[in-house]
Amino acid sequence: MDLGELAERERGILALERRGFSGPGAKERAIREELGLAPVRYYQLLNALLDDPRALASDPVTVNRLRRIRESRRAER
Repeated sequence: MDLGELAERERGILALERRGFSGPGAKERAIREELGLAPVRYYQLLNALLDDPRALASDPVTVNRLRRIRESRRAER
C-alpha cells in the first residue's frame, strides 16, 4: 500500500461519517454491519484518523468538520 493512500477500512470510516443517520442506533448498526466493528473501536479508529494527514488530504471537508466537533467537545470539559 502506498504511504499516501488510506486503507479500505479507513476510507469506509470516512464514508460513513459523510452520511446522515436518522433515528437512534442507526449509525451504530451501520458501523457493525458495514464495517464489522464495535462502535467503541470505530470511534477509537476515527479519532486516530482525524490526526492522520492522509485522511485530511483524502477528505478535507469531513476531517475538518469532525476536528471542529472534537475540539468543541474538548473545550466543554
